[in-house]
Amino acid sequence: MTEILVEPPRPEDKESWRELFEGYQNFYKVPENPQVAETVWQWIHDPAHATECLLARETSGAVVGLAHFRDLPRPLSGTTAGFLDDLFVTPEARGSGAADALIAAVSAIGRERGWSWLRWFTAEDNHRARAFYDRVAYLSQWQTYQVDL
Repeated sequence: MTEILVEPPRPEDKESWRELFEGYQNFYKVPENPQVAETVWQWIHDPAHATECLLARETSGAVVGLAHFRDLPRPLSGTTAGFLDDLFVTPEARGSGAADALIAAVSAIGRERGWSWLRWFTAEDNHRARAFYDRVAYLSQWQTYQVDL
């Protein structure tokens, strides 16, 4: 495994972050939209917005992964959990430990904040990610439903 540093994005990371974000969009076949990327970049730099970001960086300084996450209130238990919205590592860096480092860093933040758990979902056919997720987490019993508005 490569040594990976995980930290919040700095202003000078904008282009590296955007490349990762566009790679994530392409993976899920979501059309690239510069305004969406700009909106998310603004969110992750706005302390009042729920969305946060961590970047995985190799010792060379290359940014190879991102995680977007947020607090998730849980009214039924009266607790706060964490929700991992996005996790993406460049194809070249997969297997480097970047995804492990990102999950570990978000989990550490959650422990500091007293989250009851960290949860995320992925596409059923995302086999490589699911193999990784099966190693670091467990599959919950909950099915996901959606109403498009």
